[in-house]
Order: sequence, then structure tokens, then C-alpha cells
Amino acid sequence: MKLFQRRKTTVHQVTDAQPSLSADIRKREISYVIKMSIRVVCLILAVAWPGAPLWLRGLFIAGAVLLPYLAVIGANERGKDLPPLQDMDEANQNEIPRHRREIGS
Repeated sequence: MKLFQRRKTTVHQVTDAQPSLSADIRKREISYVIKMSIRVVCLILAVAWPGAPLWLRGLFIAGAVLLPYLAVIGANERGKDLPPLQDMDEANQNEIPRHRREIGS
């Protein structure tokens, strides 16, 4: 049994910082525009390429139908790369919490 046990301290680094909200929004906007652009190409190819095989035309139609759903779901997904919340019982009360649930929820 040790008389003096050191309490485990958390060391925070600059690389632990979360991306800014504007950077996160910009990333999601770019992803949305790319997916919707692919959708437009799929839609045009499904209609404008009459000699395409049936399976390829079906693939284009499926892309034109499914990509808007995937684009919107991806654009509305916030913070998937964020670290999990720490247990507040173990947190040092002098620290500023990483995120507060009531902000940005």
C-alpha cells in the first residue's frame, strides 16, 4: 500500500481542440454540394443516354433517388468526430468543460 498516491491528471493538448463551428459547417456544405452534383450527373445520364444498358440506367436512377437523402443526412450530422463526453464526477471542477449540452444542441 502506498501512502502517497498520485492522482491521475489529464493533460490537454492543442491537438485535442475541436474544429470551429464555421469549419464544421463549411465541411458539411462541401460534402452536400458534391453529393448533389453527383446526383445531377446521375439524373442527366439516366435521361440523356438512351443506349445505356438497363442495369446502368437503373444504377443512375438509384443514385438520383438515394443521393438527396444521403446528402441531407450527412449535412445535418454534427460533431461525429468529436471525442465522447467525460464523466462529470471525475472532472476537475476548476476546468472549463469541453462542451456543454445546452450550447449548440
